[in-house]
Amino acid sequence: MGQSDMMIAAAAVNGLMPMHVWAMPDGRIRSVGTTLRKAFGPNLLDGTAFFDVFEVRRPGAIFTVDDLRRRAGERLSIVPHRVANVQSLRGIAVALGGEGGVLVNLSFGIGVIEAVVAHHLTDADFAATDLAMELLYLVEAKTAVTEELRQLNLRLQGARDAAQEQALTDTLTGLRNRRALDFAMANLIEHHIPFGLMHIDLDYFKAVNDTLGHAAGDHVLRQVAQSLLLETRSGDTVARVGGDEFVILFNGLTEPESLSRIANRVVERLSEPSDFQGEVCRISASIGITISTDYLPPEAEQMLSDADTALYASKNAGRGQAQLFRGDRRAAGE
Repeated sequence: MGQSDMMIAAAAVNGLMPMHVWAMPDGRIRSVGTTLRKAFGPNLLDGTAFFDVFEVRRPGAIFTVDDLRRRAGERLSIVPHRVANVQSLRGIAVALGGEGGVLVNLSFGIGVIEAVVAHHLTDADFAATDLAMELLYLVEAKTAVTEELRQLNLRLQGARDAAQEQALTDTLTGLRNRRALDFAMANLIEHHIPFGLMHIDLDYFKAVNDTLGHAAGDHVLRQVAQSLLLETRSGDTVARVGGDEFVILFNGLTEPESLSRIANRVVERLSEPSDFQGEVCRISASIGITISTDYLPPEAEQMLSDADTALYASKNAGRGQAQLFRGDRRAAGE
């Protein structure tokens, strides 16, 4: 075979087998497929000894090109030397006539995906008939489907979270609702976390609704919500539980003096006139306070009932004030 014929043959082989190694009878490498050269870089050059670059692990006892010729057609397990990103290869040898040596067609086997990533390979680096391309297409399709499913799950989780949040939120004020309050109280009691409770009822709110209309009333309720949030901490629960009734849970706060100071500030803040479309809205607030450590053990409904009792004591005493329920460490249900 002439030099030009060898060049033509090498080009044809590379088109069909871009992962080939052509080894001459003396063991020197005649040509290397473009994809294999891309993966191996300078470790795999024409003229390099085949067995300086590769070790045939299976079948055993293959140390020369003649050994490869005798095992032609068998599956080969080959480990490359000095190439960190190629762990193992699969191959098959074809004996060429005359002094042609051996043509070894290699593949990355199950490591093809890692090889594609490590060596930046594309479909152009594989033969059109290579089953590795089918695997890569399947992996790409699976990746796309997996990502779509992940995005769908995120959207569904977001929708669930939004629905749950909506179910626990008062739509007018943005505060927690009665359901959220019940959950919060149950959680505090279950985990033995002490807390203070304020039941707030707006004074003169009906007059605002009757004289200025429900739009003015809604405006006042939203302003009350903002005022209550300003007087509480991020870990507290502020809930609207009725038309003009609110409950606050103060996580970990049980000192009567501190709770009374906060209640007085709330009354003072809510008593400030507010403007609605040029009209002055005037309200106040009556507050009843209970403390979980006054109960053995604390029970949600009893605490709410006692706070309501203290609240109406505030109303009966002239409104616009707060009173602490005196239970003397009562047992729940008394």
